[in-house]
Amino acid sequence: MRRAGTLAGIVLAVALTAAGCGGRATTHHKPGTSHQEATGGSGTLLAATDETGHRLREVPAEGAPAVRVEARPDSEGGWNIHLTVERFRFTPESVGGAAIPGRGHARLLADGKETGRIYGPWHHVPPGARSVTVRLHADDHTVWAVAGKPVEATVPLASAAGTGAATPPAPTAVPTTPASGRSVEITVTGKSVQPPPSRVELKKGEQVTLRVTADRSDTLHVHGYDRELPLTPGEPGTLTFTADRTGLFEVETHGSGLLLTQLVVR
Repeated sequence: MRRAGTLAGIVLAVALTAAGCGGRATTHHKPGTSHQEATGGSGTLLAATDETGHRLREVPAEGAPAVRVEARPDSEGGWNIHLTVERFRFTPESVGGAAIPGRGHARLLADGKETGRIYGPWHHVPPGARSVTVRLHADDHTVWAVAGKPVEATVPLASAAGTGAATPPAPTAVPTTPASGRSVEITVTGKSVQPPPSRVELKKGEQVTLRVTADRSDTLHVHGYDRELPLTPGEPGTLTFTADRTGLFEVETHGSGLLLTQLVVR
């Protein structure tokens, strides 16, 4: 009976120890260590910091998160900033927790000064800034970094002199019509795609222009090339790029999940 009581006491002690950890296991760290030091297993925590004082968390280039930024003028002033992230997802519910690869939030810097956090693909910037930088952070507020540099993207903004109104530069994702190359025009109405999806044959190195008009807000995506373009209802969207990779690449809409066409590059 005494042995059984001793075993029961051990089991109870183990249960109390496990319960005493509290919260998520990913946020627990040893006494005398900072939260950032405790989560150093997700990449390598560097001594270096960015200009806002956040330490860098180094990860290998292969599989590292990435971000692209596009600025679109807002009709009531300022800019609407669109983020396209790869190998990364926003986790506002985990802010303050441990650093987990491919998760976290972004921070916006206007003219080099941090102005706020971003927890999704869209953010509004008031008039006046000349450039914005979007930087990816882990949940523990460290900065994801590759080769000692933060994972970030910067887009310049132009201000109309004397008016304070925003005048955008030509977006890199919407260039002018090329003098040569292939052009594909597609119209999306509801679930209908016209002309019906087919294959477009291209030679490696050939320039291709996709002109897509949709009846609802969506995002055009070219798989394999990781090119995206926001679509505004009723307004033709144009995406031009060089087909410098061989293979079969699908072009689709993210929101509605429609296949628009297939690019065959030989």
